[in-house]
Amino acid sequence: MLDDRAPHLLTADSPDLLLGESPPMRTLREQVRRVAQTDSTVLVLGESGTGKELVARTVHLQSPRAARPFVAVNCGAIPGELMESELFGHERGAFTGALNARKGRFELAGRGTLFLDEIAEMSPPLQVKILRVLQEKCFERVGGNEVLSAQSRIVAATHRDLEQQIGLGRFREDLYYRLNVFPVQVPPLRQRGEDILLLAEHALQRLEAQGLGQVRFGDGVQQALLSYRWPGNVRELQNLMERLLILHAGSIVRLADLPPKLRAGGDLARDPGRDLSVTEAALPEVAANTAAEDDEQEGLKALMQAMTEPVLQPVLPEEGMDLRAYLEQIERSLIEQALQRSRHVIAHAAQHLGLRRTTLVEKIRKYGLGAEARE
Repeated sequence: MLDDRAPHLLTADSPDLLLGESPPMRTLREQVRRVAQTDSTVLVLGESGTGKELVARTVHLQSPRAARPFVAVNCGAIPGELMESELFGHERGAFTGALNARKGRFELAGRGTLFLDEIAEMSPPLQVKILRVLQEKCFERVGGNEVLSAQSRIVAATHRDLEQQIGLGRFREDLYYRLNVFPVQVPPLRQRGEDILLLAEHALQRLEAQGLGQVRFGDGVQQALLSYRWPGNVRELQNLMERLLILHAGSIVRLADLPPKLRAGGDLARDPGRDLSVTEAALPEVAANTAAEDDEQEGLKALMQAMTEPVLQPVLPEEGMDLRAYLEQIERSLIEQALQRSRHVIAHAAQHLGLRRTTLVEKIRKYGLGAEARE
């Protein structure tokens, strides 16, 4: 468990909901602080489970609009045929079942903040209508003629690559540029270092306040949490803490109590001298346990094929090794070679590596290799 001096352990109604002291989170908080004082449209980008809505709420709470409503709508959770009414409201008799007039989210937000979560899931026809509202600052209820003023600040979010969605014809380019006034990238949990322990402690404190009891971490557990890649990000971490508290309240959580996919990192910390030989049989398990998603597994699969050639048989140093750093070093080297061989054309390099182009683009960003790369 962490001590009580850990910073930023804040309640849900605090004006700063963004926990963590890692460099990516410090940068994120500074960006949010600056943009909150303006009326600029904010586009929050990041993987599922990273806390994009918390970023949106923090923008609102740190803005001059903080005393006004914060209204959130998940664009992927409401059927397309109902979304227009949900956003803009409707008049009585506008359609079957419309027995009374109803205000939409734009009206409910008023001069506050309207958060459009998972904006990439919005249908193309509705994208046109959202674009009109952003351009003209007005709208009409479904079935109505009265022009209403749209005065709310817009914060949108998505876990998808919107530029890729534009290329696929699924998202309007003009709407993208209307939304992308101030983009904010939320870092995945695997890039946040010891913030993982801070968030775990915060989750346990919140659950303890709900009466679920207390737990303490045994040897190797903290290292296991730090070593895991957290494909589900903060949401996955919070779910794990709740599960551990339900199962082990009032006791010590041992390494053996963690799900199998989390144990490898803790085992390494507890016994750094154990056999870490990388074999062809073991590598698929490494890929399965560390991949954040299917695309990541593809990359590790390609890496496995390169590493298991007889001429590249790895040898474990006597002093041990950092396996993750070793794999990333080789992956980076192979990507650099593929880019050089393809004259930095991403599509051709992706073919050399057996990856999707979008997967390679993410890896190029991860390793900072994009200076010369081109589509």
